[in-house]
Order: sequence, then structure tokens, then C-alpha cells
Amino acid sequence: MIYVFDTNILVHYIRESVIMVEVEDKIDPFSEANETWISAVSIGEIRSFAMQSKWGQKRIFRLEDLLQKLLVSEVNIEELHHRYAEIDAFSQGKHPTLTSDFSARNMGKNDLWIAATASLLEGTLLTTDSDFSHLKDTFLTLKQL
Repeated sequence: MIYVFDTNILVHYIRESVIMVEVEDKIDPFSEANETWISAVSIGEIRSFAMQSKWGQKRIFRLEDLLQKLLVSEVNIEELHHRYAEIDAFSQGKHPTLTSDFSARNMGKNDLWIAATASLLEGTLLTTDSDFSHLKDTFLTLKQL
């Protein structure tokens, strides 16, 4: 299986939270049978979060160790740019060919990159928030924890 971690999953791993334990027990994302990815934007996002939260050396080391285990999808990929545009247009209810049954949603720009990455990789996006729910089945396989 291919998994893509939303940035909030990284935070749960660093904190060694109940969510991390659930992911490890139910999904085992780092087993040989799986590929686990993040978008490159998640690296900037998590490092900014760490800086603003004044993480100590222990958490920083845990973060760097975790990042070494993950595959990183770059953002300078033309097909990814097209997927980003499609997801953004769909979220705004302005996609030229896809209709939606929800009101327009303003997704954060980093979330758009993360969604586009998961969609392009045809992976399951792991997240703890509902920001991606409207994309389920149209663009994403989603596992909300």
C-alpha cells in the first residue's frame, strides 16, 4: 500500500500520541509491504511548527529520524501542478467537468499540495482533520483518524 501522511500525523509521531500508536498497530506504514510518503511542503510546515512550538532537541532528533524514514514527493512536477489546480477548482465548485454537492471550500495551500500528492500517488491520505473529506472518492482515498 501507498500511504501519504498529512503534516498532523507527523506531529502525532513526534509526540508519540495515541494516534501514532493506532497508525502503527492498524496500518504499520513502515513495513516492507508499504510505501509511506509526505509532500515536500510538509517538511517546511512541520519545521515551522517545531520552531514556533519551541521543540527541544529530543523532539527535533525524533523529527529528523522520522523524516529519514519517509519518501518525499517534490512539488516541481507538472502533473502534480495540474492535480493541484483540479483539486482547488473542485473545492471552489468551479471545476469545468466535475460537479459537487457541497458549498465552496477554501483549502489551505499546503493542504492542496498534500491532497494533490496523495491523489497523484494514488495513495491513502492519513489525517486527523476533516479538511480533505470533500475530496474522498473523487480525488482521494482517505483515512481520517
